[in-house]
Amino acid sequence: MNNRSLAALVNEVKDEIKEFVQTRLQMLRSEINEKMRSFKAAAPMLAAGVVFLLTAYLLLTVCLVALVSVAFYDNPYRWSLSFLIVGGVWAMIGGMAAAFGIRTLRAQGLAPKKTLKVLKEDQIWLQSEARTQL
Repeated sequence: MNNRSLAALVNEVKDEIKEFVQTRLQMLRSEINEKMRSFKAAAPMLAAGVVFLLTAYLLLTVCLVALVSVAFYDNPYRWSLSFLIVGGVWAMIGGMAAAFGIRTLRAQGLAPKKTLKVLKEDQIWLQSEARTQL
């Protein structure tokens, strides 16, 4: 065995743990920063896309309501019925899209997977090292 004192050994282990934690924190920060840069770059285009798609959606909905109202030509409630029918169809489509989106988010998750994987591998390694030292 080495002729190092217990205090020197404890300091060395403490320094290694500090370096280990700092490395893992830096990995986490780096991964989060990378995701944020991607989001910041895409955000303005996403916002513009949403505005134009919303405008198109509203115009197409009014057009569709007008077309459906032709089917109720002699009914004094034709506009109400048309809005109700088109609104019901949009609600069903929106519900299905929302369910699909939620399922996709749950499957993919928002956690930093690379960092968590490395931390799990480190945990396994530390456990095996602790067993071999005993």
